[in-house]
Amino acid sequence: MILVPSLINPPRILDLDEEVSLTSAIASMKRRALLLDWGKADTRSELSVTGHVEELLLPLLRSMNAPVALVGYCLGGTMAIAAANLLPVECVVTLAAPWNFARYPESSTKALQDMWRHSKDAARTLGALPMEVLQAAFWSLDPERTVRKFAEFARLDPAGGEARRFIELEEWANEGEPLPYPAAKELVEELFSKDVPGSAGWCVGGRIASDELGVPSLHLTAERDLIAPPQTAASGNIVAISSGHVGMIVGSARARLHAELGRFLQA
Repeated sequence: MILVPSLINPPRILDLDEEVSLTSAIASMKRRALLLDWGKADTRSELSVTGHVEELLLPLLRSMNAPVALVGYCLGGTMAIAAANLLPVECVVTLAAPWNFARYPESSTKALQDMWRHSKDAARTLGALPMEVLQAAFWSLDPERTVRKFAEFARLDPAGGEARRFIELEEWANEGEPLPYPAAKELVEELFSKDVPGSAGWCVGGRIASDELGVPSLHLTAERDLIAPPQTAASGNIVAISSGHVGMIVGSARARLHAELGRFLQA
């Protein structure tokens, strides 16, 4: 099984620590889980989102010499679906992954487009979109929550497990590689602005990518997700989990996610 993380933020959210690790949960299901790391941004500076699928993900799948299960988180789920159009896979599971980008709230799409309009020239010069710019775009989706979570952190026992987990998550959310300029450009101008996946216009590997895969698939959505709202998920077998975008991976809702994933893989 290959776990495909987003291009945004580091992959270790899927293996944050032993208590909440999705890779460990999958191992307990008697499955071998390999977590993909996209690597340093300067080694893939010419790659768009499509390029990451064609030049990194597909060669990895070919090297496995047999169809594997794909589990993709956030944009990684979008990319996993695209890859499954081109090579035989055992099954596909997406976690809080958008496919129908036209179903984003207009305010969210506009905020991302405004961010890109103001940062595009600098990103082109740098060859990448800095993580700090993307993070500011995420904060703008719910600024009150950003303030609220730090207020709640102030009430935690500094030596307790909750405080440790909060710090780990903040470090994860604020670190990671910048997004290569071609990937940032395609993400905003093609996926979000034109909804090329949802409108059957995304050409990957010489084929139009579709969410109708012909293999077993499961799409787990987070009901309170602002980054990948439930309505943006691919069509098919959808299970909603009461959580947010990150909480479904490392919060208490992960128990439901692990249970649904285990049932699907057994079936």
